[in-house]
Amino acid sequence: MTCSITLTVTTGKLAGKKYTFDSRSTCIIGRSEDCNLQIADDIDMTISRYHCLLDINPPKIRIRDFGSLNGTYVNGEKIGQRQPNQTPEKARKIVFPEYDLTNSDRFAIGNIVFDISIQGQLANQPEPGKNKPNFFKIIQNLFNLANTNHENTYKNLQSIANYHIVHSLGQGDCGEVFLVKHIYTKKLLTLKLMLPQAVDQSAGVKMFLREIENTKCLQHPHVVQLLDYGFVENIFFFTMEYCDCGDVYQLMQEYGGYLPVNIAIPIILQVLDGLTYAHNVEVPYVLLADGTKGKGKGLVHRDLKPSNIFLANVNGKMIAKIGGYGLAKAFDLAGLSGQTLTGTKAGTPAFMCRQQLIDYKRALPEVDVWAAAASLYCMLTGDVPRDFVGDPFSCILKNDIRTYALTE
Repeated sequence: MTCSITLTVTTGKLAGKKYTFDSRSTCIIGRSEDCNLQIADDIDMTISRYHCLLDINPPKIRIRDFGSLNGTYVNGEKIGQRQPNQTPEKARKIVFPEYDLTNSDRFAIGNIVFDISIQGQLANQPEPGKNKPNFFKIIQNLFNLANTNHENTYKNLQSIANYHIVHSLGQGDCGEVFLVKHIYTKKLLTLKLMLPQAVDQSAGVKMFLREIENTKCLQHPHVVQLLDYGFVENIFFFTMEYCDCGDVYQLMQEYGGYLPVNIAIPIILQVLDGLTYAHNVEVPYVLLADGTKGKGKGLVHRDLKPSNIFLANVNGKMIAKIGGYGLAKAFDLAGLSGQTLTGTKAGTPAFMCRQQLIDYKRALPEVDVWAAAASLYCMLTGDVPRDFVGDPFSCILKNDIRTYALTE
């Protein structure tokens, strides 16, 4: 069942106007011309330039005030507003709470009221993450299926036959990564599991699998290669080359929190080499100008950071490789991660540029270049390029970049 959310304006000069969202989206509302839903000055001057944020993953929708001058109201209750004596700069240091909205709720900003209508809403929706999955049991089940999959009942499952777990490499909210070894050849691989968190999955699964087919096309010395993937019993699995020297964040810890220039610069140059390739490679599924999907050029990572830059020993030389190319963001954009942008699961978006927050669904290669520069800054200083105090998304919108040098 396909779900969608419609916002209908019921008061003011925009009364009757409708805004419909049928996929994973973010929507910044305010008077600024770069807001996703701009309220022009001549419509309502009581609305702040960046008033509030909607985090949308049909049938779910959340709202958060950005410390607006006149507040945001949900069903008549104020959910956020800066104090009269507070400047917008001071308000940015406050994280205002977020609220879940449901069908027939209404929210008001300034003199404008929005009614919420959720179409195709699924009943008895499970809470994502309520029952934490045991990924060790899941992977053992996949191995059992792979080893008995003689008639190829499950597509691509044979690629993990005769492997066993060495140990876990790390776990997140939606999945876990394991180091696995082939019983006979002793070949080491990275096996990643991802569990969809959304209720309405069918369209999202198809969309995500198309994106993964794009990722599989990437073959470059500075990009971790995706070898195979599949979707079995409601779980995605991915086999990737194993990088035996960890990641850049781990390397930073070994050096006391940051890297010497002679180590950081070669790493970032290799990363840029990998990005240049990925941003120009031909891929089978891209959104074309006419709205259709077809062959095109370029993949954007969207989630580049030191912990996603892996290191491998290749013939005695340390080589940097961009890992997880687009997986996390494609998973989220397909609506499969649950609603995480505004929630605590998202963490501090330290390497996200302003353009990526404003146009969340249509990130261009520039967002990866910004993230690479932010990663280099982090490698050299042990810190992030923004001074995150209070609402991190408000800091990004206001482009609060550090303007001072960190002490050595």
